[in-house]
Amino acid sequence: MLDLPRRLLAEMLGTALLLAVVIGSGIMGERLAGGNVAIALLANTLATVGGLYILIEVFGPLSGAHFNPAVSLVMAARGALPRSALIPYVLVQLLGAMLGAWLAHAMFDLGILQWSAKVRSGWGQWIAEAVATFGLLLVILRAPASRVAAMVAAYIGAAYWFTASTSFANPAAAFGRMFSDSFAGIAPASVPAFVAAQFAGAGLAVVVDRVFGAEAPFSASR
Repeated sequence: MLDLPRRLLAEMLGTALLLAVVIGSGIMGERLAGGNVAIALLANTLATVGGLYILIEVFGPLSGAHFNPAVSLVMAARGALPRSALIPYVLVQLLGAMLGAWLAHAMFDLGILQWSAKVRSGWGQWIAEAVATFGLLLVILRAPASRVAAMVAAYIGAAYWFTASTSFANPAAAFGRMFSDSFAGIAPASVPAFVAAQFAGAGLAVVVDRVFGAEAPFSASR
């Protein structure tokens, strides 16, 4: 594991690239879909799944590839991340998310500085974010180490479609996406409730993981 400054750089760069993938693919998908939102969402999903898998594989050995304050908080609580590193991790994740949004805008010749006008609100959206983040954290906590990248990417891809919120599942992603008035954006006023739901889902995942414990998986041959 690298020293803290280089880990923070890896975490910031990974988060920035993740947001560039999410927002950039949303812009491209919307431009090419001819008004078909389902096709735009499918393009956004496929790019996110591929990008997330690669980013976890590349940055996992460097920083843990959290890219997500909820993940960092859980890892700090479990002792997998030094508690003194938690706030720096969160700060660079938020900075990286904002920079990733700006990078996506630059690549598509859009105005760099934007605020999203896309309102995402209501109990359905909030429950969806809690469910999405619960599932994400449970996958991270329970998946075999060698399969985390693939399982996280696959889960997020599925959650794009089975959750009403299209699965932000990440406070940094919600923060970054409010700087983009594009397909993947979220209005600033909608962000606090999303973040609260995400942390609630993460907390529930920790509780369920503790209930399951560290026992060997069930085997039908027993």
